[in-house]
Order: sequence, then structure tokens, then C-alpha cells
Amino acid sequence: MKMKYYLGLAAALVMVSLPSAFAADDAKVRQIVDEAIKPVLAQYGIPGMAVAVTLDGKRTYIDYGVATKDTKAPVTRDTLFEIGSISKTFVATLTTYAEIDGKLKLDDKVSRHMPELKGSALDNVRLLDLATHTAGGFPLQLPGDVKTKTQLINYFRNWKPKAAPGTSRSYANPSIGLLAVIAGKAMGADYTAVVEKMIFPGLGLERTYVDVPKAELKSYAWGYNRDDKPVHYSAAVLAEGAYGVKSNSADMIHYVEVNMGLGATSEKMARAVKATHTGYFRSGEIIQDLIWEQYPYPVTLEKITAGNSSAMIFNANPAMAIEPPMSPRGDVIINKTGSTGGFGAYVAFVPDKKLGIVMLANKSYPNEARVKAAHQIFSKLAP
Repeated sequence: MKMKYYLGLAAALVMVSLPSAFAADDAKVRQIVDEAIKPVLAQYGIPGMAVAVTLDGKRTYIDYGVATKDTKAPVTRDTLFEIGSISKTFVATLTTYAEIDGKLKLDDKVSRHMPELKGSALDNVRLLDLATHTAGGFPLQLPGDVKTKTQLINYFRNWKPKAAPGTSRSYANPSIGLLAVIAGKAMGADYTAVVEKMIFPGLGLERTYVDVPKAELKSYAWGYNRDDKPVHYSAAVLAEGAYGVKSNSADMIHYVEVNMGLGATSEKMARAVKATHTGYFRSGEIIQDLIWEQYPYPVTLEKITAGNSSAMIFNANPAMAIEPPMSPRGDVIINKTGSTGGFGAYVAFVPDKKLGIVMLANKSYPNEARVKAAHQIFSKLAP
């Protein structure tokens, strides 16, 4: 499929701009956000953070600190941050879009779309298993010696599952990275080309990238690692889909609104986004959607913190299929964390409350702190 098709399709999608700020409640929202965020900035030495809150279709932007220590450039809603594993949600959207378009099915086995993997354990793994971390035990990261396409195919051919597909949840970059390859291929191009030319424009995202253009590098914040050294993520095999997206708080809060059904796109894109909120498995406190994770709302801090804990990221946890799958619903909180070596991000939203938040920081810090801050804000804005 040609890129001209993608460009034409993206141009044909109907976009709607929501109100950008609101005066009546702005001071209240800022106060609530300040009370939750400022202690986190101080405790973890975070140089800068862009926070955006949407409530009833109205946005408030609260920016803290600097994007780059050397220049003291302030963080703004236009500052580009690495969003880490929140990138995976775009792979999920591309996959559901491709399914609606008839290019693949979530129940398809991996080897149907990757003939190179026929005869391997991936003959038994569905695309759905890749999208829900239930393929059977991929590691969090690809081995460091996998650097080429040939080495990647050999890795997947030789991979031995630790559990039957659909029975255990192991949070993993290789599985979603492989899904990105398959979804891009199904749409006729590599993943980066499809997501940048079709999915981002189709969602109404104006400054979201896998590959940051030269003209935008001035807006690209530096992240700071554990040694407080400035870093950007290093490109690696499958990184594009797993953790490679850069965006700003303006685009990301719009993305949250689209996920809540508040921003209009094409009918097909809206269906694709909504489909990613289907609940397929329960694991610990999590209801596992397609990459997104949800909990009944209101949710206690203890439960949502447990769902975002290190134990859920680094360990294999039993998974129980939800039969039939749970249809997308509004009385839940849907969230996703994301990190790279120098950045930490979090997004969460409650469709029924028309409430969502984006938190983009140029330093990685514990998921528990992100969740606690957002929970405090939500509890006061929509108890």
C-alpha cells in the first residue's frame, strides 16, 4: 500500500478542536495539581514536568521546571518528551484499525503473518496474546545481542515459552514490538511509516513522532538518568513500537480526549480506539485491555498502585481470560505508564467523568509516585 494512500486517508479524517482552557475552574485545578506534583518534583529531583488535565472537555496545562538544564529552557505544552511504553498504545490502535480494515484478526496466529516463524512456538500464539502480554513468557527486553533482522528472526524462532499462551502475564517489549512489525506489514509498510503517516494524523496529533524531525529538535527535552546526565533513548531493534514515541502534553491530552470519545475522528479510527479498551484478561488487580490497563472506578490507591508495581512489570503473574471479553465501558479508570532511561510518563482517564491527565517528566521516577499523584488529583476533581 502506497504512502499516498495514507496521506490521503489522514487528510480526509475529520478533526475537531476542543476548548483549550477554562477560566472558572482553572485556579482550582492548578492548586490541586500543584499540591500533588510539587512534592514529587522535589522528592525525586525532576528537572521538568508538563502536566495537562482535561475535565468536561476543557483543558488546563501546568508546566514545571526546565526542559534542558544547560539552557534553562522552560517546559511548555509544546516540549517533546519520550513517552516510553505509552508508545505501545499506538501499536494497539494500529492493530485494531487493521482488523477493522480486514487486514488481520486478533485471533490470527503470529506465524500466519510471519512465514519466517512457521514451525516455531509462535504457531500457537495469537496477535491478541502479543497485545496483552500473555504470549507465554517473553522477557521484558530483547537480549542485547539481538541487533539485526536476521538475529531477531532467529531469536523468535528459538524462543521457548514458559507457560501456555493466555495463562500468564509477563510484561514484555518483544511481544508488542513484534506486533508492531506485523500490524505495519498488514497495512503495507513498516510500522514507523504507517504510524507517522496515518495513525498520528488520524488521531489529530500534530507534533507526535517516532523520528523527531530536525526542525523539532529544539523542542525535544533532554532526559536525565540516575547519574543526572542528559540522555535521549538509544534506538534498538523493535524500539519504535515498544517505547520509541516522543510527544508533548498538548498532543497527549488530545489523545486522552479521543480515547474518552470527546474528540472526533473518522468513524473507523474512533472504533479502533474504542476497541483497545476491551478487557481480555484479569491479572492481579489489573483488567488487561489491548496494552491499556483498567480498574473499576472509583479505585483505591492500594489497588491501582499494586497494578502498576514492579511485581507486575518484572514478574510473571497468572492471567485469567475474561469470557466473553469485557466490552469497553465508561465506569473505569484506564491508565498506562511509560519510561526510558531519562524520562517518566503517565496517562490516565475516566470516560464517565470526562476526566483525564497527562504527566510527562524528563526523569524516570517510580510508577507508584506517578499513580499516587494522579490518584490524589482525580480524587479531588471527580470523587
